[in-house]
Amino acid sequence: MRFRTVLIAAAAASSALATPAMAHRQWLLPSTTTLAGTSEYVTVDAAVSNDLFYPDHVALDPAAVKVWAPDGSEGKVENPSKGRYRGTFDVAIDKPGTWKIGMERSMIGGTFKLNGEQWRVGGRRPPMAPGAARPSGAAPAGAAPAGAAPARAPGAPGSAGGQAGGQPMRMVASVAEIPAGATEVKLTESLSTYAIYVSADAPTKGVLTPTGKGLEFDPVTHPDALVSDEEAQFRFLVDGKPAAGVKVTLVPGGKKYREAEHAQELTTGADGMVRVKWPVAGMYWMSATTEDAKPSDKRASARRMTFGSTLEVVAP
Repeated sequence: MRFRTVLIAAAAASSALATPAMAHRQWLLPSTTTLAGTSEYVTVDAAVSNDLFYPDHVALDPAAVKVWAPDGSEGKVENPSKGRYRGTFDVAIDKPGTWKIGMERSMIGGTFKLNGEQWRVGGRRPPMAPGAARPSGAAPAGAAPAGAAPARAPGAPGSAGGQAGGQPMRMVASVAEIPAGATEVKLTESLSTYAIYVSADAPTKGVLTPTGKGLEFDPVTHPDALVSDEEAQFRFLVDGKPAAGVKVTLVPGGKKYREAEHAQELTTGADGMVRVKWPVAGMYWMSATTEDAKPSDKRASARRMTFGSTLEVVAP
């Protein structure tokens, strides 16, 4: 019970405790974030799960991961493997300083109407532009093949999205495939980054230098220098400027063995800063989110941005 008591007392003193609705969360979990010397490896687990950091849903593909060395050069993912619930890979830490390991994604998605029918922009099925010629008997993009069972109606249990009457929603793969005759176009740009940081010998700033694009993590306290009895200061930027109102969630790992999340829900001030007190040492999942009306494509009306990381907090 000591672990639970310390968590509640410490977190209540710094911010309101919250228990967000359970949701699948993606994460990278390094075997360590600090190394002595440059002749070692870090092993990273990669998954999407309900409990942190317990793989119980699906694996993340190591092929989607990139590595940046302290000098900005490209590193290498070694020994990649993807199982049912977890992906794993190694990174050789062969240069001193801080390495960045993670995933970056940008996309524009949404919906539009064509001839009274609802279409979706973005999806996993092979795309076909509206109005494109199809072989006789061929199903439109997003539709089930001839003879297949009809898809569930939208909102029905197990539905992946569709239209009234039990037909799956038609789709195109990108904004470029939206036809000129489309109406009620509703698009949102989504930018997401998930990164972890591993330092050899001593932490450096290089890979943490902001690029001035989207939501970025610009910490005052280095993410590889976190100690449980010391307050950390993290700054978030949007397009290179301090961002107010960014929602930051921090959740300690090991939820499988606790009754509650013990999450901290923080919001950046005008200086883009949040100040974090760590209830206990361990691995923490961090997620920062914000949105604005400054998408890169003029056809989109909103931009949603997320930044996530796994942080190691050591005992004093």
